[in-house]
Amino acid sequence: MKVNFTETVLRDANQSLIATRMPFEDFAPILEKLDKAGYYSLECWGGATFDSCLRYLNEDPWERLRKIRAACPNTKLQMLLRGQNLLGYKHYPDDVVRMFVRKSVENGIDIIRIFDALNDLRNIEVAVDETIKCGAHASGTICYTISPIHNLDSYVKLAKDLEAMGVQSICIKDMAGIMDPQEAYDLVKAIKENVSLPVVVHTHSTTGLGPITLQKAVEAGADVIDTAISSFSGGTSQPPTETLAYILAKEGYEVSLDTDVLKEINDFFKPIRAKALESGLLNPVVMATETDALNYQIPGGMLSNLVAQLTAQNKLDKLDEVLAETPRVREDLGYPPLVTPMSQMVGVQATANVLAGERYKNVSKEVRNYIKGEYGRAPGKINEELAKKILGDEEPVTCRYADLLEPGIPAAKEYLGDRATCDEDVLSYIAFPAQTEAFFDKRDEKKKNTFSYTIKKID
Repeated sequence: MKVNFTETVLRDANQSLIATRMPFEDFAPILEKLDKAGYYSLECWGGATFDSCLRYLNEDPWERLRKIRAACPNTKLQMLLRGQNLLGYKHYPDDVVRMFVRKSVENGIDIIRIFDALNDLRNIEVAVDETIKCGAHASGTICYTISPIHNLDSYVKLAKDLEAMGVQSICIKDMAGIMDPQEAYDLVKAIKENVSLPVVVHTHSTTGLGPITLQKAVEAGADVIDTAISSFSGGTSQPPTETLAYILAKEGYEVSLDTDVLKEINDFFKPIRAKALESGLLNPVVMATETDALNYQIPGGMLSNLVAQLTAQNKLDKLDEVLAETPRVREDLGYPPLVTPMSQMVGVQATANVLAGERYKNVSKEVRNYIKGEYGRAPGKINEELAKKILGDEEPVTCRYADLLEPGIPAAKEYLGDRATCDEDVLSYIAFPAQTEAFFDKRDEKKKNTFSYTIKKID
């Protein structure tokens, strides 16, 4: 049996360890080797990369994708898409979702891993449909979590519903690294017995379970696993590519990765890791094994962001209290899986509860909208007292929230006018308005300076 590998160093490993702060020029020289290593796919876009490019790196995320595509003609490029949330933190109208998917494929994406933070499949139908129409691979995703209302039967039902929707593979997304080896084996086996699609398994090393969990998942029939090159693996990132390749090859599985090329890739990223450690961008806390995560279930990217937020406020000593408050907030909200954007909502609310010294003294707009139903159906029952406090007599939303939204493209185009040079600019603005306009300002200034320099040179 062949086992395929998806390399995450350009997206999730980068996001989990250094909050997606790796600029394109840092990894551009190694792209040719990544393309020749024998990976099934390179996860290089989506997730927080889009926001980070605009907000911190002064990069056009679309141009970044096109450059990766040009440098990696032989390997499938993969992105993570939050269904109706796209790459932002709210639901967008269907016309925006369809154009975003279409432009992602046109700019180089081959595989779109599509999930909804609540496993409310109504919120991924449009993205899946458009992905298939564009000729790309739609990987339907199950957000794995542990709670009184999540079990093997509920996950198998989700897999069947995803297959009926038309997806081409099923991904089990264990964003917090809490799926133990036996659970992985049982879940993969159950899905393979009930669904005739390839199964992909994604986990993190946060709790130390990751490598064994992936090994058992493959033994149960998983077709693809997510790993990170070893210098950017472990901790809140994925298990190491080289280690899993070694283990599985020893077990007799066909592994198509070139170990010599993998060494070159790993050696390339070692100085980048060292630089991030020296600057403080890479906090040793997120590289450690944290077994307490088996209780609070915080994903890697969320944990690194919490550490960064508390450090910025000089409140890192409150981390343990915030981690203890997180599962209590999650229970109040009906046990949503802790994945973007729910992980941010729960984490921010837990932080607010701790720092204010009073639970729900301050409630974020996003949590209010979630309780109202704007993000979809809560997996379980929301705390009635909390809902009453937040909504009062206001009626919650019960339909698919996107059905209530007006088309978004026309208004954005009208507002931007000539500032948008293409549809991709419009989509960037819709996803992150303030960050995109700031990026446009810098881009315009750069063009102006370049033009002035050219005129002077001619003179």
